[in-house]
Amino acid sequence: MNPSHSRYIAVVLAADRIPGDPVAEAAGVPCKSLVPVGNIPMVIRVLDGLAAAKEIGTCILCGPAKSIINEHAELSARISAGKIRWVENQATPSTSTYHVLRSLPDDALVLVTTADHALLGAHVVDYFCSEARKTGCDIVAGLAMHETVVAAYPDARRTATKLQDGNYCSCNLFAFLTPGGREVADFWRRIEKQRKKPLRVISVLGWIAVLRYLLGRLSLAEAQQRISRRLGLRAGAVILPYPEAAVDVDTVGDWKFVQTLIAKQTP
Repeated sequence: MNPSHSRYIAVVLAADRIPGDPVAEAAGVPCKSLVPVGNIPMVIRVLDGLAAAKEIGTCILCGPAKSIINEHAELSARISAGKIRWVENQATPSTSTYHVLRSLPDDALVLVTTADHALLGAHVVDYFCSEARKTGCDIVAGLAMHETVVAAYPDARRTATKLQDGNYCSCNLFAFLTPGGREVADFWRRIEKQRKKPLRVISVLGWIAVLRYLLGRLSLAEAQQRISRRLGLRAGAVILPYPEAAVDVDTVGDWKFVQTLIAKQTP
């Protein structure tokens, strides 16, 4: 298989991180991925965005529980029709990702995203996947400039990692381009609980990186180089020009905000 021409397998992480997710409880649904945005469950919005993307070939849904799937007519129908493949989730998103990656062919290009990425459109997916191919890296993360996000959504609260060359927001988009890149899922497991605490995430790169970060001297390029050396692979990033790529639903406030955005888009 030629990676430059093959399409990606998309993996959507759709299980709740914790029992009794507050967003799911506020919406009155059994799990967060089924929280409606504009009367459409978030996971369906994500699956539709992926299905419309030219870069995506097949799609795997990791979670929610089979009992929840069985009670949701739309998801059950898509799985039965072979439009998506369902696999059971593991204890955490990182272990779920690692489990799914190990089941896929070594030469497959894999895109991992989350079911709470309610604004994920095909244009974002295609841009990220296309640009990730060009990096020559093993693993690529999608990022957005914080200033771009704030300019588009002044009322949005987004966690930003402040680096020398700018402030960056995560976009919950990860491209695994080589077999070696898949080992990052194991590394992710070690820092998963600290994902909203940039300083603690930076600390895995070593205390020199922490010091440079605190002094405002750690650039994105240097961070990528340090990650690459630490893991023995090539880590890269794609800066997305789409502010909506950095918007996900972590809190009830996020849900209300995204609902407002979708309402404005609806004729």
